[in-house]
Amino acid sequence: MKRVVIYSDGASKGNPGDAGIGVVISDTQGNVLREIAEYIGEQTNNVAEYSALIRGLEEAADLGATQVEIRTDSELLARQLTGVYKVKAANLKPLFEEAIVLIRVFERVSISHVVRELNKRADELANEGIKKHKSSLRNPAKPAPTPKKAGQGKLEI
Repeated sequence: MKRVVIYSDGASKGNPGDAGIGVVISDTQGNVLREIAEYIGEQTNNVAEYSALIRGLEEAADLGATQVEIRTDSELLARQLTGVYKVKAANLKPLFEEAIVLIRVFERVSISHVVRELNKRADELANEGIKKHKSSLRNPAKPAPTPKKAGQGKLEI
């Protein structure tokens, strides 16, 4: 059996606004197996939180995990997934349902709400996803030069 720990976080600048996800997957000794920082478009913070968890669960399954410990600093996410809170927001229901389907893939899953300090790296990655997107808007990739046809360039000797 392979047990992993998923630290997930979502960030939104503006809520809704530019949003990113951050995921750290480690083994139980704390060795990092995967880190993810991605931009997910204009979303609310709660959509970003769910999106980060879903991505983390997909990656854990890809790694062959059978047991998962989820650690999130989103109290809403943790309480909805454990049934303490109902999912009332229509935009979160499909994400909640997707997360539950993925959770059922594993033999065992635990979900813990942790203080932000214990989720610091996932938070950094979520913000990094947003920053990378903003940076790409300011510095778009330059198009590759068009190759010249034979005989068009000058040859100097």
